[in-house]
Amino acid sequence: MVLAEGVTKAFGSLQVLKGVDLEVARGQVVCLIGPSGSGKSTFLRCINHLESIDAGWLSVDGELVGYRQEGHNLIELREREAASRRAQIGMVFQHFNLFAHKTALRNVMEGPVAVRRMSKAKARSLAESLLERVGLKEKADFYPSQLSGGQQQRVAIARAMAMEPKLLLFDEPTSALDPELVGEVLEVMRDLARGGMTMVVVTHEMGFARDVADKIVFMDGGVVVEAGMPAEVLGAPKSPRVREFLSNVT
Repeated sequence: MVLAEGVTKAFGSLQVLKGVDLEVARGQVVCLIGPSGSGKSTFLRCINHLESIDAGWLSVDGELVGYRQEGHNLIELREREAASRRAQIGMVFQHFNLFAHKTALRNVMEGPVAVRRMSKAKARSLAESLLERVGLKEKADFYPSQLSGGQQQRVAIARAMAMEPKLLLFDEPTSALDPELVGEVLEVMRDLARGGMTMVVVTHEMGFARDVADKIVFMDGGVVVEAGMPAEVLGAPKSPRVREFLSNVT
């Protein structure tokens, strides 16, 4: 589903990604872990072309996102074309990014109506079913300011799912939440994983990564230091850097 080969990205003189190689199979849950500033979130944003890449290859389901190939060169697409391809990739952000002036129901309806040209009646039915799936059926007419952080994040997940994406990206989805609200969001993500959704998750929740991930990828200094099954990377890491990191977070 995701293929990255030698992906690099710099912001001015700061080289954030220094040649990232990664494969994500269809139906896999891959958790990206590592210290702050290691390039995890930047890489995630590159997958759906919220950030352009400087070099390398990055495709989703066999298709370049944000680029077309001409010979050996990659040509960046216009924003409208890039947005069309990006519509197949859902993303859940750290700070929810809900529309403050729209109810939970309208937030979930917005993408299907505006982007997919779905009828409002069909979009409403879809939104209602998704809000029920994330346990918020009774909050459909509430505005974001009337919801807890955990509830807002669950609305954000429902909104991403409304586009029927082939891939879901999560950028530290629980890091802005009070500790007692983390569990309700992780449970929704566990449900998505059980349903076979392909997911790439940047997270500091080691328990979630251990329980749900098919693959753990540890990044540091803009590169993949170690990757493998949770039992390998979290239980018996080969890299001294991974062992050092885990000793400080678990």
